[in-house]
This record gives sequence, C-alpha cells and structure tokens, in this order.
Amino acid sequence: MPDTSHALSLPLIQPSQAQKHVTHNEALRILDAVVQLVVIAADQSGPPTAPQSGDRYIVAPSGVGAWLGHDGDIAVYADAAWSFITPLPGWTAQVLAPQSAVLFDAVLGWQTVSTTLENTAELGINATADPTNRLSVSAPATLLNHEGAGHQLKINKATASDTS
Repeated sequence: MPDTSHALSLPLIQPSQAQKHVTHNEALRILDAVVQLVVIAADQSGPPTAPQSGDRYIVAPSGVGAWLGHDGDIAVYADAAWSFITPLPGWTAQVLAPQSAVLFDAVLGWQTVSTTLENTAELGINATADPTNRLSVSAPATLLNHEGAGHQLKINKATASDTS
C-alpha cells in the first residue's frame, strides 16, 4: 500500500499503524491549506515577521530565510512553523494583495489569469474564437438587448469590398 495519495500526497493510514490520528490530522491540515486556496500574497520571497496561524503565501522566486529552496511552493504557517506544499499543474489560487487570480503551470510557474471578460483578447461562446474572429458565437439566436430607448449595432467596414 502506498504511503501517500496520488494527487495531493495526503498521508495514508497504514495497516497496524499506531497513532492513526496523527496521519489523519496531517491529511486534514493539507486539505485545509489547499482547498479553496486563498493566499495573502504571491510576491514575497521571505516570510513575514509576525505570521498568524493559517497564513498562506506563494513563495516568490529567490526564496530567503525559512522559505529558501521553496520557490513557487505554497507556504503555510501553523504550530509556529512553516510547512510547504508543492502545487500541481492547473492549481489556481486567489491572491489577496494585490487582488488577483493565479494559475500554476509546470514550466512557467504561477501565472496571473483574468477573472473578468473585460479586455479579453478572444471570446468564444459555444464556439472557438481566433485572431480573425475574436468574438465567435454559435447559437440558434443571439440577443443584443437595448438599455434605454434603443439599441445600435455599429459595423465598421474598412473598405467598400468588406462585408458586413
């Protein structure tokens, strides 16, 4: 039987293991740290001077002090010590300061991702957008509703031979 779970490396209780509560509690601590992951910051390379139990950070590159060698890991403060969780590709976290969302990539590390559609380069709704068709909608109907006295749809044709 393996010692840890496959995805989160949670410690597994072994047959005939004494003090099973220790293994179980360690697994709960890991789950508590990474489920609905919210970190205080992702731009600090060293621990804060007065951390509170439960504080979580993403260690910025060139970690120092207690965070040395843990670049990109999730630092969790509990029981007056730091523990570290290595993220897996696809993990996301909400960052409180500055407020943002980040996604972990195995090659690029933590990358900021947009949480709104504002200034989105391409948007596909039930379809795939591309650099030419940056807004692509595949639907039996599309409603563009008015806000006020009417609705204007403006189509800019660059040249007379362009279609609209």
